[in-house]
Amino acid sequence: MNIIKNSAFVFLISTLISFFSTEVFSDPIEEIVVKGSWRQTSAAQEDSSVIFLSSDEIKAQPMKHFEQLSFLVPNLNFAASDSRARHFQIRGIGERSGYERTPNSAVGFLVDDIDYSGQGGIATTFDVDQIEVHRGPQGSRIGSSAMAGLIYIKTKEPTKEFEGVSEITTGAYGTRNVGIAFGGSAQDDNEDFTYRIALRKDYSDGFRKNLYSGRSDASKKDESTFRLKANWEINSKSTIKFLMTQIDLDDPADIWTIDGSLNTLSDRPGMDSQKTDAYGIKFFHETDNFELQSLTSMTDTNVVLSYDADWGNPATHAPYIYDYFSETLRKRKTFSQEFRFLSNLADLDINKRYEWVLGVHFFESKEANLKNDDGIYGDPLDPYSPYISESSSSSKFSVNNFSIFGNLNYLINDSTTFSLSARWEDSELTYSDSFGESFNPSDKISGGKISISKILKQDTNIFLSIARGYNQGGFNLNLGLDPNSINSNLYYDPEFLTNYEIGLNSKIVNLNMNLAAVIFHSDRKDQQVLISTQVDPTDPNTFTFITQNAAEGINNGIELEIDFQLSENLDIFINFGLLKTEIKNWKSRPDLQGRAQAHAPEKSYAIGLNWNLTEHSNLSFDLVGKSSFYYSDSHNNRSKSYFLSNLSYSYYSGQWTYSIWGRNIFDSYYATRGFYFGNEAPNFIDTLYERHGDPRHMGFTVRYDF
Repeated sequence: MNIIKNSAFVFLISTLISFFSTEVFSDPIEEIVVKGSWRQTSAAQEDSSVIFLSSDEIKAQPMKHFEQLSFLVPNLNFAASDSRARHFQIRGIGERSGYERTPNSAVGFLVDDIDYSGQGGIATTFDVDQIEVHRGPQGSRIGSSAMAGLIYIKTKEPTKEFEGVSEITTGAYGTRNVGIAFGGSAQDDNEDFTYRIALRKDYSDGFRKNLYSGRSDASKKDESTFRLKANWEINSKSTIKFLMTQIDLDDPADIWTIDGSLNTLSDRPGMDSQKTDAYGIKFFHETDNFELQSLTSMTDTNVVLSYDADWGNPATHAPYIYDYFSETLRKRKTFSQEFRFLSNLADLDINKRYEWVLGVHFFESKEANLKNDDGIYGDPLDPYSPYISESSSSSKFSVNNFSIFGNLNYLINDSTTFSLSARWEDSELTYSDSFGESFNPSDKISGGKISISKILKQDTNIFLSIARGYNQGGFNLNLGLDPNSINSNLYYDPEFLTNYEIGLNSKIVNLNMNLAAVIFHSDRKDQQVLISTQVDPTDPNTFTFITQNAAEGINNGIELEIDFQLSENLDIFINFGLLKTEIKNWKSRPDLQGRAQAHAPEKSYAIGLNWNLTEHSNLSFDLVGKSSFYYSDSHNNRSKSYFLSNLSYSYYSGQWTYSIWGRNIFDSYYATRGFYFGNEAPNFIDTLYERHGDPRHMGFTVRYDF
């Protein structure tokens, strides 16, 4: 642990010395604006670790889903158990599985300020303006949903002039994608009302073949996106913004295999589908001294999650009978209302040294689950077999959160700013199920952030911050325990994270380079860990996850992003993350003390180039990778290190763009998720089973901008 601290110190000092001595330039590079905070600010003035993915980077990706873009972000990982990655981890912190526990994500996920935390599978990225990954606790920003950080997606806003884009993609594995987005003023002579519509359909057969049924589409992707935005400038002081969106993912989930290959053997493939309708209304009103913002949103989600629990068929299990299936039907509705008051910006020219934000937030979530399991197990040597099991259970869950938050920025002088943010949250939960479990826990928790930033020269900023984030406590679901039970698996306590950061943002004229560097140290108290267990070794439907508290955890690291313009026609980028994590003082699992936390690769990186070969052609290449990481906090199995290579060639002719692309062009075989349990009759020996990522994938895209 001292190695990373010493290395980080040397790295920072050498960086500061080298860049203090260089001249900072005023370059025509477009300024990056932070859009995921309370008020939009320049990235050069940011006081935390944020990485930005621009509209050009997003547009260049042939597969329009955040899962593909996540490889470009250091210290960001994901857990894909089924069709799509729903859960993300920032700096080694975040959920890895579904709602076996109270649904409370440690990584916030906002799309156009609507909260989809824990539902990252819906993150299609067609017609997206910018993506921001805020690393480190965002307790004062959105509370308990973002102890590890925040993923913020901003789709394109309506424009006053009519414009749009259309795109068609075809490729291997039956890939057929088509999308169109357009908008402008509703009337030529009236620019007060503007709109934008986006429509997208994505289809592919998937990357697996079911050898039992002979089908190549048992893990297909059949996804559609619809979005309508309408903005009305009522007058010079007031604006209303309306959003309506629907994401429909109709994705079978025939993923897991005994041998870890891409050839499945299931006789009853499952589903990983989700349909979400969302509505949002924003109201902005400016007064002489402050701006009032009202953000209202509603979501309505239906999920079908089912799987063949034995991963096989009668022939693969013979002479034993082993056939199990599980299905969960989930309905979730949310309502969110936030009011913000934002003062006018600080301005030393008029002796106004401070600016502030004050707000309240109410969030309500209601969820209902229906779980149906069935199975049969037979041993030819057992005269009493086969054993048949059928079960059905239901549960209801609701959350009511009320928060008060605020922020104060104080200009010490024209180059130094002190910032203080805080949030107090009152959370009330109710839960009941068909097992007779019934709970009404509540938590009152607070978090905040203190930072100081200094502009060293034009477009060069250094900052130091201390932030406290939190994740609510809760209970593990469907354990069939009485609420007064002393079983330690029933409840778990809130987790708190204190994060220390020092960072630098700069533009360097001598090297024609943009640089962002951050060193962080995080202390986790009452760390929530997810462990797996199986109640009945012969029944895979009893495999589940339980959340417990370890005493402490430590997360240290470095994050570095460099964008380097070598020449007028050649750009390179280097994104690098170094992460050291440790589980400490877990009394019930002393064998894991001192070990790294799960899904926390020590190294993650993305290196790429963008080369304008001619006035009409472009070549882009990127290399992304991660070092090995532990799959779980309940066993010591690890993934293998891997890297993936992606290549794209584009030709431009007027408003048309023609692209040939390939992802994972060297066909690397890599794993993204691993389970350790017994799923092979008759001995059911604990075995590591891995879920592998996508193989080599090539295709062709035509885009027309108008």
